[in-house]
Amino acid sequence: MNNAGNPPKKKHSVTIMDVARASGVSYATVSRVLSGYEFVRESTRNRVMEAVEHLGYVANLQARSLAGGRSQIIGLLVPNLDNTYVGTVTRGIDQELVRANYDLMLYTSHRHPGNESLYVNAIANGLTDGLLLVAPLVPTTYLDALRERNFPYVLIDQADATENSSVVEATNWQGAYEATRYLSQLGHTRIAFITGALAVRSAVDRLRGYKAALADCDIPVREELVIEGDYQQQTGYEITKSLLQSVDPPPTAVFASNDLSAFGAMDAARECGLLIPDDISIIGFDDIPQASLVCPKLTTVRQPLEQMGQVAVKMLLEQIEHRGRPPQRVTLATQLVIRDSCGLYQTQRGEHSKTLKSTGGSLLRTN
Repeated sequence: MNNAGNPPKKKHSVTIMDVARASGVSYATVSRVLSGYEFVRESTRNRVMEAVEHLGYVANLQARSLAGGRSQIIGLLVPNLDNTYVGTVTRGIDQELVRANYDLMLYTSHRHPGNESLYVNAIANGLTDGLLLVAPLVPTTYLDALRERNFPYVLIDQADATENSSVVEATNWQGAYEATRYLSQLGHTRIAFITGALAVRSAVDRLRGYKAALADCDIPVREELVIEGDYQQQTGYEITKSLLQSVDPPPTAVFASNDLSAFGAMDAARECGLLIPDDISIIGFDDIPQASLVCPKLTTVRQPLEQMGQVAVKMLLEQIEHRGRPPQRVTLATQLVIRDSCGLYQTQRGEHSKTLKSTGGSLLRTN
C-alpha cells in the first residue's frame, strides 16, 4: 500500500520516563543522576547514562523551568571573543559553574549598547537562572529592569553608578597609579596614556590613577599625551604612531589601559624605528597570557581575571539561593609585573645609584 499521500508519523520525543524504563530504575533516580546528585550508586549512574546515550535523550530545559524548577543555566554576556582577557575571565566562570553543576549560555554584544540591552532582556526572559555581565558599556539602561524583576545578576570589571548592583572588580586606580609611578622612577616625564573605552568604569579609574601618579611625581598632565582608545590592538597601534609622529617632543613611555593596546603600541614603536625599551618604554594592564610571550616581554599590571570570574559566580549563586540579598561589592588586588619592556630614560642611564622604591602596592619581577 502506498502511503505517500499520508502525513508522516510524528517522531516520538524521548522522555525521562523512557530513560527510567530502559535503565530499570525509577523516574526519581534518573532525575537525580541527570541533576548531578552525588549520592547515587556508581553502577546505577552508569546504567542511566548508557540509556541516555542509547535513546538520544535531551533534557527539556524549558519544561523544567516552566515546572517551577531551575534550569541550572547561567547567562554570560561578554563584549567579544577576540582576546584572552574575556577568555581568562570565562575560564574562571566555567570552572566555578562546573563545580556547582550549572551550564553556561554565552552571548556576545560586540560592544554595541543596543545589543546588550536586547540580550539582557532575552536572557532574563529565557531559560537562565541568573546573568553575568563582563565590562558592559551602558548598564544603567537595563539594570533597573533586572532589579524590578528581582533577576539575579553580577557585573564583572564594571561598576553601577547607583551602587545597587553586585560587582566584582580590581584595584584599577591603584594599578594605574603604581604603573605610572614606576615609569616616573625610571626617569620618564613624557608618559603617554592610551585609555580604554571611557564608558567603562574601570577605564575611568585607570585614567584617574595615571593622573594622580603624575601629580604626586610633580609631572604636569599633558592632554596631547592622553588619547581615548577602545582596548583594541589596532587602535593602540594607530594612537601610538600618531603620538610618535605628531607630538614634539614625543613621549618616552606609553602606558596602555590594556595589554592588547600595549601590543599595538609596540608594533607602532618598532615601525617608527624605535627599540623597546632602549628608546621607548611600554607598559600594559591585565597580564593576559601573551604578555609574557611577546618580545620584549611586556611589563604590565596583573588583574586576577580568572579569580574575578570565580568570585562572580559564587556571588551570583548566592543571589539565586537568597533572592532579595543586598548587593555586594568585591574588589581584588592588582599587581605590577615587571618584565622587559620598560627601561631607564636615556639621561638616567649609568646612574647605578638610582634605586627604585616600592610604590606602596604589590610589585613582582618575572623573567
